Amino acid sequence: MDKPDYYAILGVSREATPQEIDRAYRKLARRYHPELNPGDEEAEEIFRRIAEAYEVLSDPRKRQIYDRYGEYREDLDPEARPAADVLFEGFDFGLGEKSFGDIFEELFGEEAARKKEPQRGADLEVPLAVTFEQALTGTTATVTVRRSETCTMCGGRGETSEPPTTCFRCGGSGRKQISRGRLRLSARCDHCQGTGRSHPLCPRCRGETRTPLTETITVQIPPGVDTGSRIRVPEKGEAGLYGGPPGDLYIVTNVGTHPFFVRKGDNIYCTVPITVAEAILGAKIEVPTIRGKAWLRIPPGTHSGQVFRLHEQGVPSLRGDVCGDQYVEVKIVIPRLVDQRSRELIREFEERNPENPRAELDRIAPIIRQADGES
Repeated sequence: MDKPDYYAILGVSREATPQEIDRAYRKLARRYHPELNPGDEEAEEIFRRIAEAYEVLSDPRKRQIYDRYGEYREDLDPEARPAADVLFEGFDFGLGEKSFGDIFEELFGEEAARKKEPQRGADLEVPLAVTFEQALTGTTATVTVRRSETCTMCGGRGETSEPPTTCFRCGGSGRKQISRGRLRLSARCDHCQGTGRSHPLCPRCRGETRTPLTETITVQIPPGVDTGSRIRVPEKGEAGLYGGPPGDLYIVTNVGTHPFFVRKGDNIYCTVPITVAEAILGAKIEVPTIRGKAWLRIPPGTHSGQVFRLHEQGVPSLRGDVCGDQYVEVKIVIPRLVDQRSRELIREFEERNPENPRAELDRIAPIIRQADGES
C-alpha cells in the first residue's frame, strides 16, 4: 500500500514553515469539516487524512522522522512515549502574555466540563418579596424560573444514536495540542475519550446535553420566614450533565415592613401610648398584636419608656412549634388642658404630692463643680 504524502494532502511544499502548515490545515479543515458536510463520507475521509497529516507535520520530531523514513510510526521514534493524558515538550517556556494557569485553563477548562461523567446540576436562587403579614401567616407564591432541562431529544447524551464518525474536535487523532513558543502540550481528547470517533452531535442541544427552559413554579412559603430565609425546592435547579441529578432551587425571601410593629428575629416590638392617670393609678389596657387584641396590665407608678412582655405573641418560629414574644413599650401622653378647672386640679395634685424629680441632679452638681476646681 502506498504511503500517504502528508505534504501533498495539506498542499504545501516540503520546505513549508510551521506557520504555513498551520494555515493550510485551517483552510482545509474549514472546507471538509464533517459538521459542514453532513452525510458526505468523502469529505469525512478527506478530513481524517488532513488531521492525520497535520498531527505529524505540526510536530517537529514527528516531521523529522517522516521526512527520513517517508512515514511516521512510534517504533521509528526513539523518543516516543505512551499516550499519557498530558505531555510536555521543549524547555523554552516563553509564554508571552499567557501564564501556566492560562494554558492549563485553555487545555482543560472547557473540555473538563464536557467529560461524560454524571455531574450534578447547579443550584439556583430566586428572590421573592413577601409582605409583613404573609411572612407571619405563610402564603403560596408563584415564581418564574429560567433554568435548563435535560435534552428530550438525546436524553442528555449530547449525541445521536447514529454510527460514530470522525471526532470533530480532534479531527480523528484522539489528541488535542496547544503550543506556546517551544512549549508543547498534548492531551487526550475528552470529547471522544481518545478514540478519534464520536457520534454526531444532537441537533437540538448541539452536544450541550441540556436545553433552556422557562418554568412557573408554585411554592409554599411557611409562616415565620424573614428577610434572607431560604426555602428549598428540590430538583428545580439546573439539569445535571450526562445523567447527573438536577440541582435545587432556593427561594430567598425579602420581607416588607409594617407601620406599627417592628420585627427582630421571632420577637415583635411596638410602642403604645397611655394616659397620666393610667400610669399613676395602674390600668388594664388592650394592645394590638399580630393575632388581634390582647390585654396588658399596667402597674401603678409606671414610667414612660417601660417595656412589658406578652408571652408567645410574636412570630412563629421556623425551628419548631413555638412563637416569639411581643414587647410593648409604653409612652405617657400629657393631656392638653382645656379649661381653668383642669389647671386648678393639677396644681392641687402637685401641692398634695410634692416631689422633686431632679433631686438626684442637685446632688451631682456639687461633685462636678468640685472636680472642675481640682482640675
